[in-house]
Amino acid sequence: MSTTTAAVNCDVKSLELADMGKKRIEWANQSMNVLQIIRKEFIKNQPLKGIRISACLHVTAETANLVLTLVAGGAEAALCSANPLSTQDDVAAALVSDHGVEVRAVYGERLETYAEHIRALLSGSPQITSLPRVP
Repeated sequence: MSTTTAAVNCDVKSLELADMGKKRIEWANQSMNVLQIIRKEFIKNQPLKGIRISACLHVTAETANLVLTLVAGGAEAALCSANPLSTQDDVAAALVSDHGVEVRAVYGERLETYAEHIRALLSGSPQITSLPRVP
């Protein structure tokens, strides 16, 4: 399901899952003290302003906090799943709905969809990537 919300391209299971994902992200953040410190500095200094970052990572609440730290630093972030079986659909939805992050990840997606998601992130001409080789 391809969806566009507030001009954010995404492919997530359902944006209706965002409320649960927001709670999961906030819960994980409580144990991520180092990222909280970095985020505060990033908000002040904006070291990543104007940088587009595309990453293929496990889409979990912990990863969401990393992505939100990059965004706080001024980055434009895009995320796809490194492992479709570790994707938390509610977290993916919250990143799109609440934070405007481009996310392309659905739990259990097929290999063809996985490859499409990677290609979509690369088509945005990121300056920094954490992406595997496209199958």
